[in-house]
Amino acid sequence: MNSFVDIRHPERIYETEPLPAWTYLNAELLELEYERVILPSWQFVCHQNQVKEAGDFATLDLWRDSIIVMRGKDGTLRAFQNACRHRGSKLLDGEGTCKHRITCPYHAWSYQLDGRLAAVPSEKTFPNLDKTQLGLKELELEVFCGLVFVRVMGSGPSIAEQWGDLAKELAPYRIEEMVPAPSVEEGGVQISEEWACNWKVALDNYLDNYHVPFGHPGLHRLMDNQLSCTINGHGVSFSKSVIRERESHAWSERAYQRLAPKAFDYLPEDVRQTWVFGFMPVNIGFDVFPDSMDIFQILPKGPTKSVIRTPLFVRPDTRREAKVMQFLANRINVQIGHEDKELCERVQAGLSSYNYQPGPLSEYEMPVKDMHARIRAACPIVTQKERPMDGTLRRQNVKLLADAQPEYRNCAIAAIA
Repeated sequence: MNSFVDIRHPERIYETEPLPAWTYLNAELLELEYERVILPSWQFVCHQNQVKEAGDFATLDLWRDSIIVMRGKDGTLRAFQNACRHRGSKLLDGEGTCKHRITCPYHAWSYQLDGRLAAVPSEKTFPNLDKTQLGLKELELEVFCGLVFVRVMGSGPSIAEQWGDLAKELAPYRIEEMVPAPSVEEGGVQISEEWACNWKVALDNYLDNYHVPFGHPGLHRLMDNQLSCTINGHGVSFSKSVIRERESHAWSERAYQRLAPKAFDYLPEDVRQTWVFGFMPVNIGFDVFPDSMDIFQILPKGPTKSVIRTPLFVRPDTRREAKVMQFLANRINVQIGHEDKELCERVQAGLSSYNYQPGPLSEYEMPVKDMHARIRAACPIVTQKERPMDGTLRRQNVKLLADAQPEYRNCAIAAIA
């Protein structure tokens, strides 16, 4: 059971210096972060409108774990480990519909849509087989604003508890009504891309508003960006950007500025002109626009590789102006994505420099400080300035946890409240 850690005392836990450079390069640390930071946290799988009917499913591949979300015949959404109970074969890929059962492609063990083991070929060859004990492993699931999240291990606050009063910032955008945008295969947007950087580099970049004016010139021309942000005790944060009165010289940005105030007249006036950038620990960003929203999900693939998952959801609005707004917003955000990828890969290259250590953090980077505090609490080995000797990192981390204050000893990231 994870314990709860009080980080509401910034003078005690926040530091001006970021994590040491070695923590963005080390394979042993990544293994530890995956266990103590990624797996105990909520992970986004799909929108509820992707799994509306019985048998509809969506999958999520984490670094070492795969997850199924499926709608049962009783209408209930459930999450399962995507592994057959016989020999561990992965059961499903992508998204789709199972009409009656989930059937393993290896030995054809099959499961009901609620995860119960249904049938075993040559069942008589398994003496004393108890099928009631071999259903798919069920995982914790929560739906928030129509978005489906799963937690693989541990316990801690629900997503609704983490967001608290800040959830009202998302409510006017009616995310639960949105539907998936077409994927690249359908002539639409790309929803997954590999970046040559440690997952924390991409995380720091998403949390950092300080780079927006120079790193994203188009976004800065388009919007009056709020560089400071609001952050609560659970590490959930958001900032807002409002359309500038001064028109951009770039045609797509200028067209968006002109059309936005009148394209969605059924939304509150301020919502039509405001973008909200939210974040939920440990790796989930919410980019919410009047016409659409995307999830920015950062998944580790190796010490210097990440998968950036950016599924896009749009309003089910067939009007011409709605389609134009979606086109313009996507064009603008694709460029922002290209810029972020280049920035992150340049940071990763610099972190590899001999004896390099990152510099101090700005007050505009408070969410970065907050996340670094949470990683320090879960993996105190990152407080060491120098890289531990190979093969010693896990042992040293256990000792540091044992020497820490009692409330830190067993904490995992999702439990840091």
